[in-house]
Amino acid sequence: MVRAAVIPAVGAPLEVTDIDLPDPGPGQVRVRLAAAGVCHSDLSLSNGTMRVPVPAVLGHEGAGTVVAVGEGVTGVAPGSRVVLNWAPACGSCHACALGEVWLCANALNGAADVYARTADGADLHPGLNVAAFAEETVVSESCLLPLPEGIPLTDAALLGCAVLTGYGAVHHAARVREGETVAVYGVGGVGLAALQAARIAGASRIVAVDVSPEKEELARAAGATDYVIASDTTAREIRGLTGKQGADVAVECVGRAATIRTAWDSTRRGGRTTVVGIGGKDQQVTFNALELFHWGRTLAGCVYGNANPAEDLPVLAEHVRAGRLDLGALVTERIALDGIPAAFDNMLAGKGGRALVVF
Repeated sequence: MVRAAVIPAVGAPLEVTDIDLPDPGPGQVRVRLAAAGVCHSDLSLSNGTMRVPVPAVLGHEGAGTVVAVGEGVTGVAPGSRVVLNWAPACGSCHACALGEVWLCANALNGAADVYARTADGADLHPGLNVAAFAEETVVSESCLLPLPEGIPLTDAALLGCAVLTGYGAVHHAARVREGETVAVYGVGGVGLAALQAARIAGASRIVAVDVSPEKEELARAAGATDYVIASDTTAREIRGLTGKQGADVAVECVGRAATIRTAWDSTRRGGRTTVVGIGGKDQQVTFNALELFHWGRTLAGCVYGNANPAEDLPVLAEHVRAGRLDLGALVTERIALDGIPAAFDNMLAGKGGRALVVF
């Protein structure tokens, strides 16, 4: 029996309770969690914006130590330090054949599995495959990435989603070039990672945009050269900061129609907007045909930073070891399992960066 945060039904409050976690079966691995980040996607799953089989244990951004392996597991052993990979590529679908592993059609198949049971015997599903909001979890070997040496295990949890997503949005999706100007909308965990990534890419000006004045210090520490409080004049302010042209790149980490539209408006003619935030189906973004032609801008979605976790994790680890990437700077609160609901409330209120569950 291990302690876990269970969502009994969509929209229901999380319940921190004991669950019955079985030994790993063939191809499976049991991991003792060191930490798990509280991501906005977890909130979206809990409130029904995204679908998840319930009851479930959420949490997909985590790192820990292998404690047991099932038959046929060869890539890790007890004692191995690992990062959870919530979207393992199957390697055989159309997207994988194209090398676009972040769009794998089968990556989330495991989320429908039964991986554990409640104390009274009810089936439990593993959220986004890995069920990181628990002291321990059992996952497929494909859901694990070996943690490179020299990275603190607790902070490494952030590599599983926020950093891969924010870094990938800048380097893979938007392909920010040295000297370009970048605007990042939303200074949460992913936004802070995107700001650091823009600095690593050599952006000449990095504008952070958020509704909260309290996040300015966080944003500037991550690499922002300018800070703008979101308003009806945001796009105009960013044009004023970029020689009246607009930013070369905007990275939207909020997932709201108005913010996506503002991000697009704040780029120069021919600029690029990358949408990372996950919005609901009710969030409709509109453009007229003439402005699409006239501005020649690009608007693109971004899934998991368009990243290949197996290839990108060693690169991120080298940035951490070299001091270019500060994982701890993304964390504004370290909490226990029972602090997750308050972390959800803070996200809804636009407060803080990443909350990290520490076991």
